[in-house]
Amino acid sequence: MSLNNVQPADGKLGILIVGNGAVATTFMTGVFMARKGLAKPVGAMTQYDKIRVGRGADKRYLKYGDIVPLASLDDLVFGCWDVYPQNAYQAAIYAEVLREKDIEPVREELEQIVPMPAAFDHNYAKRLNGDHIKPCHTRWEMVEAVREDIRRFKAEKGCARIVVLWAASTEIYVPVDESVHYHLADLEAAMHADDRQRIAPSMCYAYAALSEGAPFIMGAPNTTVDIPAMWELAEKTRMPIAGKDFKTGQTLVKSGFAPIIGSRCLGLNGWFSTNILGNRDGLVLDEPENFRTKEVSKLSTLETILRPDLQPDLYGHGNDEDTQYFHKVRINYYPPRNDNKEGWDNIDIFGWMGYPMQVKINFLCRDSILAAPLCLDLCLLSDLAARAGRYGIQRFLSFYLKSPMHDYTANESPVNNLYQQHTLLKNALREMGGYEADEELD
Repeated sequence: MSLNNVQPADGKLGILIVGNGAVATTFMTGVFMARKGLAKPVGAMTQYDKIRVGRGADKRYLKYGDIVPLASLDDLVFGCWDVYPQNAYQAAIYAEVLREKDIEPVREELEQIVPMPAAFDHNYAKRLNGDHIKPCHTRWEMVEAVREDIRRFKAEKGCARIVVLWAASTEIYVPVDESVHYHLADLEAAMHADDRQRIAPSMCYAYAALSEGAPFIMGAPNTTVDIPAMWELAEKTRMPIAGKDFKTGQTLVKSGFAPIIGSRCLGLNGWFSTNILGNRDGLVLDEPENFRTKEVSKLSTLETILRPDLQPDLYGHGNDEDTQYFHKVRINYYPPRNDNKEGWDNIDIFGWMGYPMQVKINFLCRDSILAAPLCLDLCLLSDLAARAGRYGIQRFLSFYLKSPMHDYTANESPVNNLYQQHTLLKNALREMGGYEADEELD
């Protein structure tokens, strides 16, 4: 079967990560351990999932790497930026996600990953007090400094390609402003003018990555690439972008369980979600302005799955205005749990003749353990998309993200239903592998 003109995954793939915290170090450690045969990359769909290609007598179930040319784990090279200067080994020990015995075998590899100074604005993450920061006076200087880092890393490490992944903290909420965020020329003018209110540091990383021919993945709920100006840049540079916010715990459950309610035509009065989390992410989210960014992301999941406009009897009641069910999300910083996040969901449903029922879900998860394989998949699939000539918003990666990017200027609705997202992913892989995209998105 032809590979549909997808370029081969020859040479080294550099993965540059913004942030050297719990998620990044767990991701890197797991890849190094897997390369040595000392751990398995459980949770990574690119390593385990099999999908059907062909129909009837031609039907086969293949791993992703047998359908499309994916970069090998052996060809991955890591680098990072962080506001703290500790190398990846020190950061992994500090994060206390992994046991020391699961870090020590790859200590040498991790110690070689020393973060570059971060392009950082303390006003965007007030709870972080690191001083390993670039001496940039303007947003445009940030862009230029990050571009130089990417070029230098690519040359020094002999990488054929680069992917940039945001695995840093959630920034304060930046509302989309049409005068700055809708057109690339306006965005660039604002960067040159050092507009610190409307240009977040993450936008500088994204601009730099795309300009250097690197796909960019937004793993936090930051506005960043979710603006028309960045879509324009992605089109101009012919680079893929994906975002936003890794879908790891509670929202993964929500996007999978809500379709059960919808497909059974049960009613929903309210869905209350709360989390306790104690790592650095929890610390940053304890700041109200940063939590607002996360809240917008987490609240967006249900509304496109259980729609009161389509089923007013089932989903049109429960809030103060009585226009749809009541949906509340809370995150509480609780240091004793560190990276072991706990999510509680209380779901008030109703059935035949309006009789009320309840569902309770208690997910005691490990945040970075769920995020690490997701980082691997997003990096490998974004690199694949670039080699396949796919650019702009990569909707097929919505499976991995809490608040999937979509063209809201054209009133497009995001796909949040987990099973529909999986169909998008499978169809994209089939297409890139030269097979028919033969599943309907109902």
